[in-house]
Amino acid sequence: MGKFGIDKNPSDILEDLALRHKTLRKQTGLTQGELAKRSGVSLGSIKRFELSGQISLESLLKLAQILNRLNDFELIFKPTENLKEIDKLFSDKTRI
Repeated sequence: MGKFGIDKNPSDILEDLALRHKTLRKQTGLTQGELAKRSGVSLGSIKRFELSGQISLESLLKLAQILNRLNDFELIFKPTENLKEIDKLFSDKTRI
């Protein structure tokens, strides 16, 4: 839970992602070293990620690909239907 309410803050999410990643990696039977070799992400980056949640987006996506979770990222920043309708109102095609 976030510091000022029920919403999580970025630090909480980093911590959760790191824990979920580590759990999934272990469930798939991969060591950190094996995952590093298969993904092209350095062993140091994987260790740092699992300890602190700190990792580049590109490296995170590479790890997700090896763990068959890349599709989990498809919904990030995806506009909602309401936002798409609002965008139509302001598009050049609809202006007179």
